Amino acid sequence: MKKVFSVFALSGLLFAAASGLYAQDAAADSAATDTTAVAEAAVEETPAAEPVVEEAPEVAAAPSFTQILKKWFIDGGPSFMGIILVCLILGLAIVIERIIYLNMATVNAPKFLGEVENALNSGGVNAAKEVCRNTRGPLAGIFYQGLDRSSEGIEMVEKSIVSYGSVQNGLLERGVSWISLFIALAPMLGFMGTVIGMIQAFDAIEAAGDISPTLVAAGIKVALLTTVFGLVVAIILQIFYNYIIAKTDSIINTMEDASISLVDMLVKNSHK
Repeated sequence: MKKVFSVFALSGLLFAAASGLYAQDAAADSAATDTTAVAEAAVEETPAAEPVVEEAPEVAAAPSFTQILKKWFIDGGPSFMGIILVCLILGLAIVIERIIYLNMATVNAPKFLGEVENALNSGGVNAAKEVCRNTRGPLAGIFYQGLDRSSEGIEMVEKSIVSYGSVQNGLLERGVSWISLFIALAPMLGFMGTVIGMIQAFDAIEAAGDISPTLVAAGIKVALLTTVFGLVVAIILQIFYNYIIAKTDSIINTMEDASISLVDMLVKNSHK
């Protein structure tokens, strides 16, 4: 019996020891599982680091041509630059008026001569005068004056054409002298601004008692800007002036040739 009791006692002790070891292993496994879960949760809860984006440095916008022109105008001195600008505005106004007038004065001379000749052959002088009334331009006016004096003889027709032609020439060349004045005046004002700018530079040197680039820079800048603006205005007006002169000469030559043709037509018509 003692042996049996001893066996049961030893078996109970072994079972208790095994149960304790199993409980410790289970607790260790549970603790390890909890630690892993906490670590994974911490990893999931930690926000991912956002990539750092370096901002590109802002580049200053380049000034426009208008802004540069405005700055130069102010730096050059509003007094002289304003006078040069007035010369440009007045010169361009006359140029536009002259171009419009010359374009309206231009006609298709061969076509007009053909219409006058057909009217003269079919309906006489009165029909030819009616064609002249319905046609714009100085050429039609010269023809009308010549036809109106046709009853007084060819010599009177020629005198009438010459007299009225000189009047039309004056109308074609009206205002051109003002353009030439502005062409000459603009660079002269620019050179005057140059002289004044140099005087300002020397005054600054005299007041400081020393020569420094910063002292003379302002005066020299005024001198150069006024000269440049004066020359630019003169160049622009000179281009339009040459165009107007060429256009006027072309119209005058056309009127002279057409007037000769009119005299010839009247001579032929008088011999019929």
